Formats: sequence, structure tokens, C-alpha cells
Amino acid sequence: MFLHSILSTLIFLPISGGVAILAFSNEHQGRRAKLIALISSLLSISLCFLLYYRFDLTLPTMQFQESSVWIQPLNIYYFLGIDGISLPMILLTCFITLLVVLDAWHTIHEKITQYLAAFLIMQGIIVGVFSALDSILFYVFWEAMLIPMYLAIGIWGSQNRFYASIKFFIYTFFGSALMLVALLYLRYKANSFSILDFYSVQLNMLPQTLIFFAFLLAFAIKIPMFPVHTWLPDAHTEAPAGGSVILAAIMLKIGAYGFLRFSFPIVPDACKHFDLLLIILSLFAIIYIGFIAIIQKDMKRLIAYSSIAHMGFVTLGCFSIYRIVEHSKNISAALMSIEGAMVQMVSHGFSSAALFLGVGILYHQLHTRLIKDYGGVANTMPVFAAFFMLFMMANVGLPGTSGFVGEFMVILSSFQANPWIAFLATSTVVLSAAYSLWMYKRVFYGKVANTTISHLKDIKMIDMANFSLLTLMILGLGLYPDSLLKILHPTIEHLLTLSLQSKLI
Repeated sequence: MFLHSILSTLIFLPISGGVAILAFSNEHQGRRAKLIALISSLLSISLCFLLYYRFDLTLPTMQFQESSVWIQPLNIYYFLGIDGISLPMILLTCFITLLVVLDAWHTIHEKITQYLAAFLIMQGIIVGVFSALDSILFYVFWEAMLIPMYLAIGIWGSQNRFYASIKFFIYTFFGSALMLVALLYLRYKANSFSILDFYSVQLNMLPQTLIFFAFLLAFAIKIPMFPVHTWLPDAHTEAPAGGSVILAAIMLKIGAYGFLRFSFPIVPDACKHFDLLLIILSLFAIIYIGFIAIIQKDMKRLIAYSSIAHMGFVTLGCFSIYRIVEHSKNISAALMSIEGAMVQMVSHGFSSAALFLGVGILYHQLHTRLIKDYGGVANTMPVFAAFFMLFMMANVGLPGTSGFVGEFMVILSSFQANPWIAFLATSTVVLSAAYSLWMYKRVFYGKVANTTISHLKDIKMIDMANFSLLTLMILGLGLYPDSLLKILHPTIEHLLTLSLQSKLI
């Protein structure tokens, strides 16, 4: 019986924990609030193990469904369920939030209870996004997750945090306004707000096109795709370490998740018609943004631009499927393309979280993110330097790390679409190696910029635990990607079938 409400528990357990710890305000009770946050995160992880254990890997359909009337006059339901696409995202969300909670134990000293509450509530809302099957419920969760992130940037951010938080909120809120209009139109055509019912709606090319661009604006801003990416570097630069981690590791993936959950199965003809546009924008993100990352002087801005470039691989893998099928008739290659995009999403979640946590550790001690202010860090922080090198290699896509698997699958499958697409996409290997290793060399082995470097302290046990868990994930997925692919395969195979079926009347 408990399994019938496990998704609701995963949503409301962290939200309840976040609300509960707001009762603790002074420093002594703040320690108790940390313990409550840790227990809530560990319980969520335990439920994720149960969810994975009871998940049927052979079924492409929605599992653990929950449905009850929410707003009767409007026929809106509290409707939840997960498949092989949403399960990895929920697991990633709960895992990354645990790392953020652990990191906050010794890096956040002001308003710690509110900080922990914001991220626990955000965790529950994001799980709601990945499990909602009613479109209005999805939209409510989609908009609600902006609030705790806005507060995290605005309260615990750096010097220009107010500008960055407002820019983040306006961009993402504006982007989803047209999405609501599209959802209301689909409800009119399907006579239901259920996302699954939308999949059977047949539409002419004009409404498909309008719906496609309504979804595109919302999802492209969230990813973010070129040219609507400018909010991300500012948000990352000014956000606290935990905010940057959640943004890069989870929230960016919600945009790509939206394409898979909405655009491809609902308006496949429009996706096919405009696939070249999305491929070009993805290649711009991979190449042009890669060059921008090379010239960055701030470590967090460099990693932020790197995230945009890596997410370009995700959208490239998704929108290459039509040209793969058209040119080679190879359904297996198209399937590998989407699976590679999903692997890249999960892998980037691990590597970006590790890099932002690492920069947060350096900033906590020296209060600067500028590359020129460092040098010789490896002499005083050798353990941290070793971990950071591994995470940089995962970011570059070194074979044996998780970063290699997704990129390799996307590049290999894109050859079936067009060799030039694969050639241009491969440039990311050179570009990411250039900006990643350049930054690592200057920060860890370059000329010592100031005497304060000699007083740096190596990572503490909590950081060691965080980095060890991330190392396990990066190497585990890199050496045994089938652990993720066997979850993805049935659902993506079903999604590909829907994406290749015309919905024209």
C-alpha cells in the first residue's frame, strides 16, 4: 500500500522537513535544523533505493501512478507517475540535494535554517516536476521551483546577487507564460489536462508549430540554449555554492526533460520540421560558447559557460533523430542518440556539482573566484587537487569517466545524420580540454599569486565524503553505463516510436 503513495512521499517529505526546520532560528537550534535536514535527505535517498528496486525495467509505461481529484470544476487532477526518463532525474535530484545539505554544514553561517529549508523545499518541488502527469500540476511545480532558487541567490549570493536573482526569475518566468497557453489549447483539444492524453491529439501543422515554439521558449531558457543563455552565467556567479550545484546539476536538465516529455510526443511533425534549427543552435552552444569559456577570468563563470556547451550535446542528441532516420533508416542509431543525451544529462549533473562544490571550497577560504588570484593550490591542498583533477577530466570527457559515455554516444549516432554535424560536435573535446586544463593549471600549479595560498587548508571529512560519493558516481557510470541504459531503454524506445509518428490530421 505504501508504494502507491511513494511519489507523494518523495515530494512532501523534504517539503515538510523544510517547513519544520524553519521553526529553528538561533545558532544552537540551527545545529538541530542541520540534523533534521540530513535525516530528511537520507530518508529521501532510502525511498529512492526502494523506488529503483521496485521499478519494472521492462515496462515503457508509467509506474507508481497516483491519481485523485484536485480541482473538480476544472477537471484538474493530482496525477503522478514515473517512467524510465523521470526515474533517473528523481534519483539525481535526491542525491545532489544530499550533497548540498552536507556542504552547508560548514560553509553557510548566516540564516542556516532558512538556507536548508529553501533547498529541501526545492527538492520536493523538483521531484514533483519529474513525476507530474497532469499538465497544470506540472506547471504549478515548474513555476514554484523558481521561488526557493530566487531566494537562495538573492539572500546568500555574492555582491551582485539582487541583479542576478531578478534576471533569473524574469527570464524563466517569462519563458513559461506561452507554455501555459499551449497547455490550455491542448486541454481544449484533448478534453483533459492529462499529459498522456495529449499524446493522442492530432493537430495540423500550424497549431503544432505554435505549440512547438511555445514549448521551445520555455524549455530553451531553462536549459539554457543559445541565444537565451545570458541569465545563467550571472546566476551561477552570484549564487552560493549550493545554488550553483542545484542549477547546473538539476534545473538545467528540466528543460531537456520538457522536450522529451512534451515536444517530441505531442508535436512530432513540428519537431521534425524545425530539427535543423535546433541542431544549429546546439552546435553554436557547443562551439561558440566553448570559445567564450576559454576567455573567462572567473572560475564559476567558466564552469557556467561549460555547462551551456555540454547541454548543447543534450539537445543535439535529441533533435538529431529525424535526420538519422531520414538519411540512414537506422532506428538503433536514433535510439542511441536520445539515450546518449540522457546519459549526458546525468553525467553532467555529477561533474558540474563536483566542480561548483570545489570552487565553493576555494571561495570559502580566499573569498575570490578570479583565476589570477590563485596558483600553487596543489602544494597546500593535495587531496583536493587530486579530486578536482578527476572532476575536470570528467568535464573534458576522458574515457573511463561518465563524461565520455554520453558525448561518445551522441557523436557516434550523429554520424548517421551528417558527418559534418559529428565533426563540429567533436570540437567540444578540444575546447573543453583547453578551458578546463588551462584553469586547472593556473589555479593548482601556476605561479603563487599571494601568500595567503600557503595558509589554505585541505578538505574536511564532509567534503571528502561528498567528493568520494561523486567520484563513485562518475567512475561507476563511466565504467558501467549499462546501469543507467537499462532503465532508459524501454521508455526511450517507446518515446522514439511516438516521436516518429505523424500527428497531422
